Amino acid sequence: MRPLHNAPYPVIDTDPIFSRVIRYFRWTDVGVAAALTALGPGFMYWMERYQPTGNGGKPLIRSMKFAGGLGATVGFMTAYQLVSARFWGLTENSREIKMYRLEYAKLKAQGKPMHGVSTLPLAMQRTSAAYSTGAFLNFDVFPWFNFVNHPYHGQSEGVIPENEK
Repeated sequence: MRPLHNAPYPVIDTDPIFSRVIRYFRWTDVGVAAALTALGPGFMYWMERYQPTGNGGKPLIRSMKFAGGLGATVGFMTAYQLVSARFWGLTENSREIKMYRLEYAKLKAQGKPMHGVSTLPLAMQRTSAAYSTGAFLNFDVFPWFNFVNHPYHGQSEGVIPENEK
């Protein structure tokens, strides 16, 4: 199958399911998410310290909680985008290719399909794939994740060696 775009690295999966993206997080992705989570409350505290509003106490705590929640959301979505970019082959992905091959071999030995089994009709799977493929590129507009198993993943040749297919 021909990939959807010209990627500098091998395309692993153009529409990975949510749980697979989470499993493939690197420690650096978790670090980025944690840093962005801490950035919100840290900025609020810094602003109150150097430009006091006079509303310390509960209003400050409430705003720091809100900033922490917003930072956690932004941090998670940024980490999700980093992993998805590696699945698309937009950034270096040798670790993900190794993990994908091991996962493929394990599932093949168990007789299970790589991308899971879906109870949805094929037309609904196709529609789901159409909506979620590349959605990580538009997280700033509308966050959309793939929660549906389907056979449309746009993998490039070489991710799984021919002798293992």
